[in-house]
Amino acid sequence: DRQCENARALAGYLKEHERIGRVHYPGLGALVSIELSDNTKEAAFRFMDALQLIVRSTSLGDVFTSVLHPATASHRELLPAKREEWGIGDGLVRISVGIEKVDDIIADIEQAL
Repeated sequence: DRQCENARALAGYLKEHERIGRVHYPGLGALVSIELSDNTKEAAFRFMDALQLIVRSTSLGDVFTSVLHPATASHRELLPAKREEWGIGDGLVRISVGIEKVDDIIADIEQAL
């Protein structure tokens, strides 16, 4: 329950952020994906490297919040054209929201952006 509440709050916050180009959140579960306004791999890596609370991961779905860069992790085997067709751009970052205090999650993302 807490993961879903945190994901909902995080998605609402990110939807209004000037450095976020697009938020993907179906409203079910704890997975939120974002496309940065600067939709590049370099921007995505800068963002993920700057996170302090949120950990970088090779898989998603735990009690702690983690991030994944699909273009170089889960979907790295796909040709770039196929990734683009599926909406998996270089600036896409997936966030698996955990049970930490949502204010801490938001603060970490804010300082990373």
